[in-house]
Amino acid sequence: MFKLAKVAKFTLFAVTTFFAVGSVVAQNSSTHYPGIGRDATPAEVAAWDIDVRPDFKGLPKGSGSVEKGQQLWEAKCSVCHGTFGESNEIFTPIIGGTTTDDIKTGRVASLSDRKQPQRTTIMKVATVSSLWDYIYRAMPWNAPRSLTPDDTFALVAYLLNMAEVVPDDFVLSNTNIAEVQKRMPNRNGMTLKHGLWNSKGTPDVHATACMTNCVQFVQIGSELPDYARNAHGNIAEQNRQYGPFRGSDSTKPPLTKLPGASAEGLAHASETHASKKGPAELFKSENCTACHAMSTKLVGPSVADIAAKYQGQSGALDTLMAKVKNGGSGVWGPIPMPAQSQLSDEDRKALVTWVLSGGK
Repeated sequence: MFKLAKVAKFTLFAVTTFFAVGSVVAQNSSTHYPGIGRDATPAEVAAWDIDVRPDFKGLPKGSGSVEKGQQLWEAKCSVCHGTFGESNEIFTPIIGGTTTDDIKTGRVASLSDRKQPQRTTIMKVATVSSLWDYIYRAMPWNAPRSLTPDDTFALVAYLLNMAEVVPDDFVLSNTNIAEVQKRMPNRNGMTLKHGLWNSKGTPDVHATACMTNCVQFVQIGSELPDYARNAHGNIAEQNRQYGPFRGSDSTKPPLTKLPGASAEGLAHASETHASKKGPAELFKSENCTACHAMSTKLVGPSVADIAAKYQGQSGALDTLMAKVKNGGSGVWGPIPMPAQSQLSDEDRKALVTWVLSGGK
């Protein structure tokens, strides 16, 4: 107990000292450590202080029309979000799923309808300040903080016009945005009376644990619909450059059954025939270069080090062929080498023979 108390006192002293030093560094008027740190200038504070609250505190003065917003949208936003906020296979749609009745009630009915195929932004967002704040601080994707307050007012006006919240000739400004808030389709859809907002609140879901008649085995899998299978190129070529799993080859028809322990269905897994590539090409195409260099240690040993270690050893070819096929660790350190089971035996032998020769 005595030792524990001493540790607790020391920890409290260390934490207190840390915050005290941090406080001193942040103050320019410190007499203990002169010249360390300075007060932020009003311009620096203003550059960071850009958040807009639901009560519109922090909202800068400005205005923007629906017409100007449409021009900005087509120039800066439609490439990702679609001409009408319907998305371009990149991001979730922004507009859609709301009705004039939702504007009257402030609750989006389609959020409770399982027939609704997509939850759009305008269906879920409760405050117009959220739209304004996020667009101003984070958009466009390739140039955040490049929009002026007037640009942001115009873009929000255009979005609200597409959602039929404001008319075509509307001009949104800091003076009328509070009135627009009263027409947000899901303005009454946000509640603060729950545990995530208040620690004394009650949870949204009241679940009862069921530990009877449990399923013994659950097979987890996933699939892509036909229209999206190869929408963005071959998934197998877009994963990281090392490791045994390359992802499904989306240029081929979907699997009739899920992959098993044999790695069936992984990219190139069915291509067990020997390729026409030479061993040096295999070394690159099978991503061996991600961990192994020719003469210097990378993640794993170099080709030269491997050749030197196994020079003259009988059975070295079979040993390394098994190592490449099954993976493993311990010979060169704790970092494991992933299994390369997709290689044919002929390619694996050619690759290992080339490595044992030092890449000659």
